[in-house]
Amino acid sequence: MASATSDQPLEILHLEDSQVDHELVALTLRRSGVACQLRQVDRLPEFQRLTDAGSFDIILADYRLPGFTALDAWAHVAQKPQHPPFILLTGAIGEAAAVDAMRLGVADYLLKDAMPRLPQVIARAIEVHEARRARERAVAELAISERRLAELAEHLQTSIEQERAAIAREIHDDIGGALTAVRVAVAWIGRHGSDPALLEHARSAAEMLQHAIGASQRIMMNLRPPILEQGLVAAIQWLAAGFERRTGVATRVRSSGEAIQTWPDIRLVAYRTAQEALTNVSKHAQAGRVEIELSDKKGMLTLEVADDGLGIAPGMLDKPQAFGLKGLQERARTVGGWLDISSRPGHGSCVTLSIPLPSLPPTIPGARQ
Repeated sequence: MASATSDQPLEILHLEDSQVDHELVALTLRRSGVACQLRQVDRLPEFQRLTDAGSFDIILADYRLPGFTALDAWAHVAQKPQHPPFILLTGAIGEAAAVDAMRLGVADYLLKDAMPRLPQVIARAIEVHEARRARERAVAELAISERRLAELAEHLQTSIEQERAAIAREIHDDIGGALTAVRVAVAWIGRHGSDPALLEHARSAAEMLQHAIGASQRIMMNLRPPILEQGLVAAIQWLAAGFERRTGVATRVRSSGEAIQTWPDIRLVAYRTAQEALTNVSKHAQAGRVEIELSDKKGMLTLEVADDGLGIAPGMLDKPQAFGLKGLQERARTVGGWLDISSRPGHGSCVTLSIPLPSLPPTIPGARQ
């Protein structure tokens, strides 16, 4: 589209059945220095044909024409995704009718008695139209950027989980196996040695090895908890029990059923959400009690983790460093869900995960095909 200030002539379609009024429009634009190609049409079929076949920068239209009105013409133009500004230029319309037309999307209206203002009205309509198109382009580009960001977040989460699983396997197969072999060797020394100092060193080494084995098992569970294979409810209960044991914070889990059947990726998202929420409670909340609730009612998986701690101060969620909760929000989007965080300073906080549950195939109750 040519702008009102560019050197390129404006392509203007004039819907008008009065030759005198058409020539008056041409004269007004010529005297104001507006470079344009002005084309007159007075029949609706011809107007529709021209707007379908050609590209115009602006449309001027009288309100009442033989057998139809400008609104009939506008209804045809408005269906086009990139239609030009449409201005009513008439002497036979009341203000209420003009306002109604603008509510339908008509750019502006001008009475023929105010014809000298036509160049300014055209310039303003084109400026507004170009600003609207620029905004639409920006919104479309933002949507593309957000989609790509979501795809990147999903790829990163998948890569992280795959790397965690690989590390967990290496710990189990290599480090765990080596530690177990060393423990057996130390135990053999303890059984067959006779030197008291040697036996004491063997006993101390066995204790340290047992501690290392326990630490490796705990790390493996955090990286890729095998208990997830037993179901989401069991995994959350195990997570809550470990949290209560480590922190001393009373933690209760309530579920809508003994088992909640869902896809593995959804199960993992729910587990990681609970894990991160409990981590935040232990670091920041100073809570005395945590309530975890699981539900799969009405085709929606809902996980709530609520505490009675200090709460989240206003603005904390918008801090650039709040990566944990932002990561949970992105993780929820990867399975079509969303995350809500509510809090009142001094009255605790609640993290709520909601995920629509797709149907599970009857032959494979716990895994994606």
